[in-house]
Amino acid sequence: MACSVRRLVINSLADAERELAAINADPFSIRNLGPKMLHRLLLVEGVGCEEGNILKQEILAMGGDAAVTRGAPECGILRSDVIIMGTEKQLRRLCSTLLHHPLGFSILAAEIIKLLDTEANPPKTWQIGRRTLDFSRQGCVMGILNVTPDSFSDGNRFSDVDRAVERALEMEAEGADIIDIGGESTRPFAPPVDEREELTRVMPVLERLAGLLKIPVSIDTYKSAVAREALAAGAEIVNDISALTFDERMAGVVAGAGAGLVLMHTRGKPSDMQKDTAYGSIIAEITASLNKLLAMAESAGIAAERIVVDPGIGFGKSAEGNLEIVRRLAEFSVLGRPIMVGISRKSFIGKVLGREVGERAFGTAAAVAVALANGASIFRVHDVKEMRDVVDMATALLSPAAESV
Repeated sequence: MACSVRRLVINSLADAERELAAINADPFSIRNLGPKMLHRLLLVEGVGCEEGNILKQEILAMGGDAAVTRGAPECGILRSDVIIMGTEKQLRRLCSTLLHHPLGFSILAAEIIKLLDTEANPPKTWQIGRRTLDFSRQGCVMGILNVTPDSFSDGNRFSDVDRAVERALEMEAEGADIIDIGGESTRPFAPPVDEREELTRVMPVLERLAGLLKIPVSIDTYKSAVAREALAAGAEIVNDISALTFDERMAGVVAGAGAGLVLMHTRGKPSDMQKDTAYGSIIAEITASLNKLLAMAESAGIAAERIVVDPGIGFGKSAEGNLEIVRRLAEFSVLGRPIMVGISRKSFIGKVLGREVGERAFGTAAAVAVALANGASIFRVHDVKEMRDVVDMATALLSPAAESV
């Protein structure tokens, strides 16, 4: 029999349906078989030994598989982790069974369903102030404007108000979707700046930009007083490296203004965050932390639709940890919010490539492209023109619609 065989890579339901349509499958098959082509791996941590064995038995009965902790099959341990392997269709059937299981798996089933639904329809909008940013067709580029004398990459370049305003307008022309203004360096080991000095740096720039920019402005601060003044001057987003934890009044300021919020994971303040970069499981620990922070923000009156999450690359992480975050970024989809990354010119790029800060544009471009492929929607960058091209080209390459371009 003369024929050819090739490998298919299916990452989404759209990919599956496109390939089924390409072989002229009937409409029923396209609807029915698409979910069977999406293979998923789920990690369930810390269930009872008996529950872990039941999960394995149930998914095996549906044609999937599962791995449990050593000693779990004979119940020689109290608790087990479980890796469940199956197609999306098998996992949804598993959830239907678990919802009615007499041992009470309904909460777990609901969590799995929520995860699958979020993965199938990831959040692609961000409500900020009175407008909504839409990432469904194009990734969002956040241009960095540091009005500081000591930022790691561009310290003192834009501390002059005229130069800062000029750069903000230039970044908008280059394709930035947001301008992120910061008046305090948060590089590793940076000394803190008092709120009066920070306000002196950022407010003249914000006031000058009011009415000039068509795109929103973000204030990069962890101080509630600075955020309050900036929001009153026209900023629409608070980018808080502490995720509301350094200043207990910050949540109320953000909620009261209806601002957008970036919740970023960090470990300690910039002055000491690099003293401890060891993690047992970096993705698990960041995910758990951000989950708690999301709940805290929502309980303070900040709607989920106004929040994006940032795993905090470079903040309390080693170079190896930062690489792992980028590689496994898709795992943060469980948080159910758009993902922002601040990769631009970071030290881990310099460590990999042996490049100084000003020579890391290509390394940044590679990291941005991989982050986009792994689910990031917002990219905080210095080189706006170049990274706009990277984001748009990577989007075109990854989109099924690229065939019709």
